[in-house]
Amino acid sequence: MLSVGQKFPEFALTGVVSSDLQSAFQSFSDESFPGRWRIVFFWPKDFTFVCPTEIAGFGRLDPEFRARDAQLLGVSIDSEFVHLAWRREKAELRSLPFPMLADVKRELAGALGILDPQAGVAQRATFIVDPQGIIRFVYVTDLNVGRSPEEVLRVLDALQTDELCPCNWQKGEDTLKAA
Repeated sequence: MLSVGQKFPEFALTGVVSSDLQSAFQSFSDESFPGRWRIVFFWPKDFTFVCPTEIAGFGRLDPEFRARDAQLLGVSIDSEFVHLAWRREKAELRSLPFPMLADVKRELAGALGILDPQAGVAQRATFIVDPQGIIRFVYVTDLNVGRSPEEVLRVLDALQTDELCPCNWQKGEDTLKAA
């Protein structure tokens, strides 16, 4: 698995950006958000149980991520058509403020090394990528356990200080000073 300090892979994927068929699909790549932080998070499959709770959780925090010049990108191995159907079916996904990317060929998940060998799906992984395309944080949980979007936001805040941050540090608190 790619980790902290490594370059995030190049990619070109179709994303779902609305629930309206006429405007639903848009192309995205690793160059789509120049100069911005990116939060790229993967879920195993659409039409499952844990995944929509996380996706909606990231959606609720989207204004906070945007205020920090960060773009959320959600990804699974499902097609853009499955993403669209799921957005239309699930009330909490209908108005998501970020793209749902379709990694149907599993190229991005494979390049990151997060394909689950038993299930054949992307693991529940989150990457914080800095404006230079370098991975600064990786967070992976078991397929059955949802992650905390609030923790991802907390870590983004810490990374953006470019300072030493103690355990459980929160935005606005003092950072550590090296002796």
